[in-house]
Amino acid sequence: MNIHIAPSLLSADFSDLKNEVINIEKAGATHLHLDVMDGAFVPNITFGKDVISAIRKHTKLIFDIHMMVENPERYIKDMVDAGANSITIHAESTKHLDRAINLIKSYGVKACVALNPATPISVVENVAYLLDMILVMSVNPGFGGQKFIPQALDKIQKLRELYPDIDIEVDGGINDKTAKLAKTAGANVLVAGSYVFGGDYKQRIESLK
Repeated sequence: MNIHIAPSLLSADFSDLKNEVINIEKAGATHLHLDVMDGAFVPNITFGKDVISAIRKHTKLIFDIHMMVENPERYIKDMVDAGANSITIHAESTKHLDRAINLIKSYGVKACVALNPATPISVVENVAYLLDMILVMSVNPGFGGQKFIPQALDKIQKLRELYPDIDIEVDGGINDKTAKLAKTAGANVLVAGSYVFGGDYKQRIESLK
């Protein structure tokens, strides 16, 4: 599988998002990871549909919307209308995972399920046939700049063995060193915030690839 780099907007300069998005695309990113947080599912609040809509007009990047919100079904249409290409919901955030995934797919966008560090991969067993991607959290969600949890590598490897045709994304603590480990384990979509936005964008993206 091709390796895709998805810089996380969470680490961008929020006072200059238009140019941040333009520059990250020029630097060779294919995806933009957008962390939507509600202050309930995670202890942080970020941005919603209005910010996503505002930057959508300035880039052709694939918008990878990561919904860290309670009952994400409430906002799926908003994310689609704002320009989402794929929507990730947390298995832990909804009582009706199958229904929520089918709602995402009904809008013609890709569906992904995220698994927190303590969540077993068995959670996706009965919905995997619906999924385009599975996201393995290698930190506890809510804040950027955290240290990579190495146990995530076992989870990535097991998921790759079980689902060879599904994209496996990894999010949290990704840099040039942990990216190598994640790719070896089977991840092919790498989310990186602090590492990419903390240096020369092009050089950092190339080092992850």
